[in-house]
Amino acid sequence: MSSKSFRVLVATDGSEDARAAIATAISIPWPARTQVRIVAARRTRAAYRRSILLSALDRGADAAAETARRSLSRRWPDVDVVVVDKVPVKGILDEAGKFSADVIVIGWRGHGAFRRLLMGSVSRAVVRGATCSVLVVGRRVRVRRIVVGLDGSAMARRALAVLEGLLPPPDGRVVLHTVVEVMAVPSHVAVPRAADVSREVKRINTKRAKAAAKELNRAAARLTRAGWHTRTVLTSGEPLRDLLTTVAGTRSQLLVVGARGASGVRQLLLGSVAEGALTRSSVPVLIAR
Repeated sequence: MSSKSFRVLVATDGSEDARAAIATAISIPWPARTQVRIVAARRTRAAYRRSILLSALDRGADAAAETARRSLSRRWPDVDVVVVDKVPVKGILDEAGKFSADVIVIGWRGHGAFRRLLMGSVSRAVVRGATCSVLVVGRRVRVRRIVVGLDGSAMARRALAVLEGLLPPPDGRVVLHTVVEVMAVPSHVAVPRAADVSREVKRINTKRAKAAAKELNRAAARLTRAGWHTRTVLTSGEPLRDLLTTVAGTRSQLLVVGARGASGVRQLLLGSVAEGALTRSSVPVLIAR
């Protein structure tokens, strides 16, 4: 049994996507000592006078929080609720700091009755601004099969640490995927040297593939000791495309990738796998920090 404890902050606006995030969070095999808090924000970006609209937003946030509490309390009877009078991004990030959250759970492209509080732009801003891991959910799933993208970075190792802390179900499976950058023979190499250059490029590519395979096997051994069934995949194509192909091919329900930007920055590296996964993945994405 995992001795790890998680502090999970679940953001809600009452939308269908927020409900999907809640259902997915419940299905994840968190360890027994996990603590869960719900946060709902009642303020929009615009400055409103006290009005019928603002009163409706107040009631909507309270109702969304109560609905989330009823769902989550079936697994965590002591779940607590915070309704903040802040715009969504600030409210979520501030509460994550106060709660010392390990993971924020948030819906993607919400369309709740009050001002689309958890739309995709808010979810993305939370990912960029968070100092902890963020689980972004566009549709509800029951998490049992997981794909992890590894690239040798510290954040990829953090992704492994998150999975090691979970309590694997008997049918829990993790596919560890690494994409090797393959060097091509330069097209401008003079003919007399072409054979030598080709051999050197082949040697470098073989060395890279062996190092990546060794890293994959070490990661698989860690997760196997933690109780997961594991397999490894090594490819040499475009990282995001290959990852999404593996997700589809293994019928996995969760993609885990590491953030490449430094903790606390407002912007992930443009064009990174994490950034692309948020838009293109057909399954929930856990951005690990």
